[in-house]
Amino acid sequence: MLLFHSTNSQAPAVNLREALLQGQAPDRGLYLPLQFPTLRREEIAEFANLPYHEIAFRVLAKFAEGCIPADTLAAMCRDAYNFPIPLETVYGRAYVMRLDQGPTASFKDFAAQMMARMFGYFLQTDRRQVTILTATSGDTGSAVAHAFHKIAGIRVIVLFPFGEVSLSQRKLMTTLGENIRTIAIDGKFDDCQAMVKRAFADPDLKHIPLSSANSINIGRLLPQSVYYFYAASRIAKAGEPAAFSIPSGNFGDMMGAVVARQMGLPVRKIVVPVNENDEFPQFLATGRYQKISPSRNSLSNAMNVGHPSNLARLVAIYGGRMDETGKIHEQPDLGAMRRDLFSSSVSDARTRETIQEVWDKYQLLLEPHGAVAWRGFQDWLAAEKTADHLPAVVLETANPAKFPEEIERLFDWSPDIPSAMEKALKMPEDFDRLDADYERFKAYLMERH
Repeated sequence: MLLFHSTNSQAPAVNLREALLQGQAPDRGLYLPLQFPTLRREEIAEFANLPYHEIAFRVLAKFAEGCIPADTLAAMCRDAYNFPIPLETVYGRAYVMRLDQGPTASFKDFAAQMMARMFGYFLQTDRRQVTILTATSGDTGSAVAHAFHKIAGIRVIVLFPFGEVSLSQRKLMTTLGENIRTIAIDGKFDDCQAMVKRAFADPDLKHIPLSSANSINIGRLLPQSVYYFYAASRIAKAGEPAAFSIPSGNFGDMMGAVVARQMGLPVRKIVVPVNENDEFPQFLATGRYQKISPSRNSLSNAMNVGHPSNLARLVAIYGGRMDETGKIHEQPDLGAMRRDLFSSSVSDARTRETIQEVWDKYQLLLEPHGAVAWRGFQDWLAAEKTADHLPAVVLETANPAKFPEEIERLFDWSPDIPSAMEKALKMPEDFDRLDADYERFKAYLMERH
């Protein structure tokens, strides 16, 4: 049975079940496999002829063996992944992968749908109940709320920065009710995330079984590794390395690509574009890490993160150690990181220019996060100064209809609205509101347990 250890190295190793249900390790570290399972080149080559849910099963089975029976896991994958994953040619062998076809029109659906099924299975077999605390900067909250809605044994509490999520992002999580509760925080995403992390480590809350569906939970990263295998199987020859450009905020999606590479997927480059929260490209360039507090508010709001939690995992994979505050106790191998990763910062002005430019040139509509990914990809091409870059996949992580104001401002027309979003926009909201005050949030949790 595969075991997971904490990036802070002060907690015992646990299996997938405990890593998933705990969310964060007791020492405030994040779980990573003690040793990454690998897929042989022949196994990866077979993916070219398999549907998405079968690829998901074969990848996730490497982590779930001994915890979830194979037939149960296969059924979970078939049930979770019943929507398309379009790969659109932009030019040559450059593609956009649209991860916006799920129930909340966001890439977060890929992880949330599988997490919900795994949580439900473990809680049913263990006869346990759990409260899931999740901080969201945009899409995580709605994806988690929809995935866990009405699942027995689970209560979900989502914290979001009141002024930094779009109306559709908010309504997709504030209109569900029942076992879903949302709290608007008068602060930044980093305030929401810090409150959630503190609650996990608070001894006064030990009587409340807490877990997380944020990307601090290893259950978020593992399903997100699957679509890199899927994309490569469709656009690359067997054994041919592909490049991936991934718009990054809390770095969970990027870590999905790192997980895939650790499992044996040939990867030429992982491009990690960020918005104006540029702490990571600065770190990659200088070797000095300085988190941004408060985080900067940008058009690509789901990426407004001044200290990405998943940097601790990335640093660990490259042989270093970073704690949850962002302090680096052991430096990672920066040379290897620079060889494998490229990162640039994309301003709001460049984001808008990119949306306009890509539409004019290719008739391809991007929303702000996808535009950051496209511009980061172009930055990498310019930096490499060589024509041999392809195949490459740029991730579009949300539906443009989630950002209608920006599209209307640029083009004077509105994008089509997915049916699930249209339904949510017409429904009444119900959410609580708190200051960015941990003690008040703590009292909120204790009053409602």
